[in-house]
Amino acid sequence: MQHVNENDLEFRGGASGVKYLFRGPHIDWGVIVFAPGETLGHHYHERVEETFYFVEGSGRMIVNGQEYRIRVGDAFRLDPADRHDIVNDTQAPLKAVFIK
Repeated sequence: MQHVNENDLEFRGGASGVKYLFRGPHIDWGVIVFAPGETLGHHYHERVEETFYFVEGSGRMIVNGQEYRIRVGDAFRLDPADRHDIVNDTQAPLKAVFIK
């Protein structure tokens, strides 16, 4: 058994970025915060699916060239090889829980 509290952990980028709550051996999951203007960076995963659940803010999810406007409560499940990016094109933080 493992137990963590998100508030006790640091974001990879200081005030924003990825914050892993748990890593492996079978899944990784955590939270990710995008400051205004930040992006995830267009990429894909060869072997794992990834899920995002948005809990704060708004922005754009881009999957295989198709754009979706993000709203709080949206969830996206991506198959391996789905090319994706997340863009915070607003003036407020965008926060999601991710599992891969």
